Amino acid sequence: MTQETRGERIAKWLARSGVASRRDAERMIEENRIRLNGQPVTHPATFVTNGDIVQVDGEPVSAPERTRLWRYHKPDGLVTTHKDPEGRPTVFASLPEGMPRVISVGRLDLNSEGLLLLTNDGELARRLELPSNGWLRRYRVRVFGVVDEERLASLAQGSVFDGVRYGSIHAVLDSRKGDNAWLTVSLKEGKNREIRKVMAGMNLHVSRLIRTSYGPFQLGTLQRRELEEVSPRVLRDQLPKATEKAPPARRAPAKQAD
Repeated sequence: MTQETRGERIAKWLARSGVASRRDAERMIEENRIRLNGQPVTHPATFVTNGDIVQVDGEPVSAPERTRLWRYHKPDGLVTTHKDPEGRPTVFASLPEGMPRVISVGRLDLNSEGLLLLTNDGELARRLELPSNGWLRRYRVRVFGVVDEERLASLAQGSVFDGVRYGSIHAVLDSRKGDNAWLTVSLKEGKNREIRKVMAGMNLHVSRLIRTSYGPFQLGTLQRRELEEVSPRVLRDQLPKATEKAPPARRAPAKQAD
């Protein structure tokens, strides 16, 4: 049986449709939120073929379109989630009308700002988040406290704070005025709120954290809340393997709910 005849695993199909990452799609299957041609999907090894109708929470999902990627300047005060149980404003609710369903490549916490990559392809998001890419994530960080430059440089060898081991972090002092200083901090992979926790372990309070780049993609001159799509040519040049995929499965037309 050929790949075209068999179709595509439903979790991957949903990821490429921008519904969620493959892992989250598998979780949605476990929660009985996915239906294929009117029947509940109970196993991630279910395949979607030409003409199939897929629904999430009762709403039809459009077949995957071409892979697209956007640069977004996230301001502080927004959470990087589709629905926040605390009712806080979200990145996705702030996007312009007419945007397709997108997910983020990694996250920025509530009080962090700067470059956030958004894509309509969950498979691409998963690939860009993999540490094996070796992509640097660079930040401008304002801290309050006395900066010990030797200790700062030692973070490149890895560190342990509060019993948690952190990988290599390259941090340099850019400027200092009184008890406030600006640092440039770079890392290839990070735990949740890693920069804030590591700085706290060095008796430095982070008062501002701005991501300026993610791999080859730069924040550049994007203003807060500004969104700009990465051109297909740049996307192909930077991500030749990530954007190669089989032709998408198609389904019968169905109305898409808002």
